Amino acid sequence: MSESGAYQRAGVDIAAQERGLEGVRKLARSTFTPGVLSEIGLFGGLFRPDLTNFAEPVLVASADGVGTKLAVARMAGDFSTVGRDLVNHCVNDILVQGALPLFFLDYVGAGKLEPAQLVELVRGVADGCRANGCALLGGETAEMPGFYAPGDYELVGFVVGLVDRAKVLDGSRVRAGDVLLGLPSAGLHTNGYSLARRIFFDTLGLSLRDRIPGDPEKRRVGEWLLAPHLSYLAPLKPLLEHPGLHALAHVTGGGLTDNLPRVLPAGLSAEVRFGAWEIPAPFQVLQEQGDVELEEMFRVFNMGIGMVAIVDPAHLPALSKSFAASGQRALPIGTVREGGRGVVYDLGGTGDEPTAI
Repeated sequence: MSESGAYQRAGVDIAAQERGLEGVRKLARSTFTPGVLSEIGLFGGLFRPDLTNFAEPVLVASADGVGTKLAVARMAGDFSTVGRDLVNHCVNDILVQGALPLFFLDYVGAGKLEPAQLVELVRGVADGCRANGCALLGGETAEMPGFYAPGDYELVGFVVGLVDRAKVLDGSRVRAGDVLLGLPSAGLHTNGYSLARRIFFDTLGLSLRDRIPGDPEKRRVGEWLLAPHLSYLAPLKPLLEHPGLHALAHVTGGGLTDNLPRVLPAGLSAEVRFGAWEIPAPFQVLQEQGDVELEEMFRVFNMGIGMVAIVDPAHLPALSKSFAASGQRALPIGTVREGGRGVVYDLGGTGDEPTAI
């Protein structure tokens, strides 16, 4: 018996992997930018960055995964969007430090790789890379029967970007009195799915095709859960060197509560005005039907805000004009203040001090 036949009997089909990888190679090539020097399939990807306009170039890297949003994609039989989710999430993570993406690497793991599903996953990654102007430089595909359950997929990504050291956004410019501008999310993005799935599917007994109860837009559960994680590169790229932009915070796992403090200097806190933006109805359904405390809601979910720009109020008119020109809504949701720690939420009480959730 051949070695490949024995391996296939153990659950790994090399021939099927190769069929899928041929489609992956074509997708990756469609993302190549002038800096790419290698073909897909080498042990490592080669990339030559253009450093012409950089005085002191700094590489910025980040890694993340789609998480249990993949479980919803599996239920829907649609893996076409989660690749874009992954790229957009990673691009946002380096964007908040002022970096623009150069290239991307992905990892796909499964108990049994189906060539069509593999290509669908990577097609989404390639679409996200093209939209963000970065190359899909390479990656890894692993078939591990007995480790991943049948039908399960793991999708992880790694992005590398570039910024001039003098232009790094690290929060050091944030001052008391700065304004918090919230950029709306498209839904859960890629965080909070374990809790959301439990409430929608187990507690409420809904299916992907059911409409979300109490949602005035009458969205279906699957439609809302699979809404793409937005990339904020296009509206923010023109502002990265603007003197009025002091910091950016990507609102991912931990919500506003845990992500805003990551860019606040010592001695400053963020005061978020509860009610400054309309929290999308599906989040309210999750809170009420899941009996989730408001504090936990703001730590598990983005609550309708996917990115926060911390800006100098003196530059607010110019920055607001730029956002409007790009079609990006930017909502004043609070301010930076002296003292305190982390994030406090102004619930509209009568006292002078905001109420911490």
